[in-house]
Amino acid sequence: MTLRLTLFSQEVEDFVMEIKIDSGATFADLHRLILGACGYRELGGQKFLLCDEDWRVTGQVCMCDTGARSDEDVYLMERTAVGDLVDDEGQRLAYVFDPVGGRFFLMELTENIFRHPEPAPRVSRRHGSPPLQRLPEESPEACVPSVTDAGTGENFYGDDGFDDEELDPDGFGISE
Repeated sequence: MTLRLTLFSQEVEDFVMEIKIDSGATFADLHRLILGACGYRELGGQKFLLCDEDWRVTGQVCMCDTGARSDEDVYLMERTAVGDLVDDEGQRLAYVFDPVGGRFFLMELTENIFRHPEPAPRVSRRHGSPPLQRLPEESPEACVPSVTDAGTGENFYGDDGFDDEELDPDGFGISE
C-alpha cells in the first residue's frame, strides 16, 4: 500500500509538499526524503512526533534511543515502518527538522493508495519553498560572544574603580 502524506509549514504559508511512500518504508527513509527535498542537513535530535486529531503528541520516532523515560511511546526510525504507525487517513504527525529552534513541519496522511505501489519514496507535488534551516552555528545565540570570548580577566567588570560607599543596600531590599 502507498501512503500519500501532505506536509506543510506554519512558518511559510504557501509551502506544501505531497509525499508518496510505501507503507513498508521506514521513518528513516521518510526522514532522508524530507531532508533531501528541502535541502536540509541532518542534525541530532530530528524526529517525528505522532499526534492525535488535536495535534497532541502521543509518541515519537527518533533517530536513536535517548534513554529518556516518557509517558509517550518511542520508536526508532531505522526499525519502524511508516505503515506500522500511520495507516488511518487523516492521521497526523509532525516532523521536527530543527530540534534546537523547536521548528517543525505538520503532516497528515491524506490517502491510502492500494492499486499503485510506490517503488521508492518520492515527492509527488510541491508548492512554494520550505523555510530555511538554521544550523546551530547560525542561530542567534551563536552570534552572542560567550564570557570566555570576551577577554574576561580580573578587571572585567571594572572593579578597580568600584567604591563600596556607592552601593545602596536599601535600593536592593537588603538590610545590614
